[in-house]
Amino acid sequence: MDTRTDLDPQTDLSFTRDLDVPPELVWECWTQPEHIPHFFVPHPHRVTDCQIDLRPGGRFNTTFDVDGAKMQNQGVWLEIVEGRRLVFTDAFSEGWKPAADPFMTAIIEIADNGRGGTRYTATARHRSAESRQRHEDMGFFEGWGTVADQLEAYARTL
Repeated sequence: MDTRTDLDPQTDLSFTRDLDVPPELVWECWTQPEHIPHFFVPHPHRVTDCQIDLRPGGRFNTTFDVDGAKMQNQGVWLEIVEGRRLVFTDAFSEGWKPAADPFMTAIIEIADNGRGGTRYTATARHRSAESRQRHEDMGFFEGWGTVADQLEAYARTL
């Protein structure tokens, strides 16, 4: 499924970038909890804990240190297409418990770019135009772009 064809500009944010690392490494980085702290939030912020149960309904929980403040994010995987696509959300926590105030659903698409690298697409879907705008104002493109840069740099070390 190509999410690029059904983006809603009112509620979705998305970007695509080519990464100079093979798709297999990008997949490994996104699906193994030991890799997440190396790229998942823009530095100097950091991930201090990550729990992954890689199956639909399985947990994708992260804890961040943002300027000394501890932030916990609980979520679940919605869709996993081996080596190609990951969909996760904070709308639910493990056991399909609804979140009080969900923020977004993220879609990560990974494809071979034909040059030994990865065509990487990150999409954030929001419940409302206001949530989408808040995310853009928070720096979606800069922040997720930085995460893609960090992912590429880290994956090169593997």
